[in-house]
Amino acid sequence: MADTVLYEVEDGLATITLNRPEAMNALNIATKVALREAAESAAGDTAVRAILLTAAGERAFCVGQDLKEHIGLLADDRETGAGQTMSTVREHYNPIVRALTGAPKPVVAAVNGVAAGAGFGFALAADYRLVADTAAFNTSFAGVALTADSGISWTLPRVIGPSRAADLLLFPRSISAQDALELGIANRVVPSAQLSAEAAKVARALAGGPTVAYAAIKEAVAYGLTHSLDETLDKEDELQSRAGRSEDHAIAVRAFVNKERPEYLGR
Repeated sequence: MADTVLYEVEDGLATITLNRPEAMNALNIATKVALREAAESAAGDTAVRAILLTAAGERAFCVGQDLKEHIGLLADDRETGAGQTMSTVREHYNPIVRALTGAPKPVVAAVNGVAAGAGFGFALAADYRLVADTAAFNTSFAGVALTADSGISWTLPRVIGPSRAADLLLFPRSISAQDALELGIANRVVPSAQLSAEAAKVARALAGGPTVAYAAIKEAVAYGLTHSLDETLDKEDELQSRAGRSEDHAIAVRAFVNKERPEYLGR
């Protein structure tokens, strides 16, 4: 894995850190490959019970595609006719978003600065977003004559509604942390100096929680967004049966009866 993305697992928490602060954590090919590998590893590792997606530096969470690299790739495409430049959506962005949204465990994004383009998309792929008070969001795509990618055409309308999503996509502009909170993009806004500690606290709490139940909650919410009430009720029945058979459910019930704090096993 490239050093542009750091990956660490400790006590059930996988921390993925974008590590190109000098480039505002822009996504060059090496970074996209490393991020895809990290996201897929964290999603598939049964020892990982929560994922924290964060970034180095103070200015940016991720400003999306590295346009300095991109312009060179466009020139190569014009010369060779290969047309490979935009394959990054299929090869990198889509697998990253699928890994984060489909992970059977909670994903927390700690947005420390600007989240633009695919960076915004990756933040929206998380289940819970803590945002520094100095951070900002920008769809960016139309500003460089592109359409939405990184799942944002699916996630953003579901977070803020289709009308507001169309507004932000058609007229890209900076959305402050406070505005993001009011729109529902941010779950919590915290002082910049406290973001790292607060995000770690939230992620560690989730890593110590009932993982099977969390996975079922993620699946139920995603399912309910695209299915009828009757279908969703059947899905809830299926998922509740699964959660009810988990060791963690038995642990939680015993702890409740005994007025103790449950120590979950994640299974």
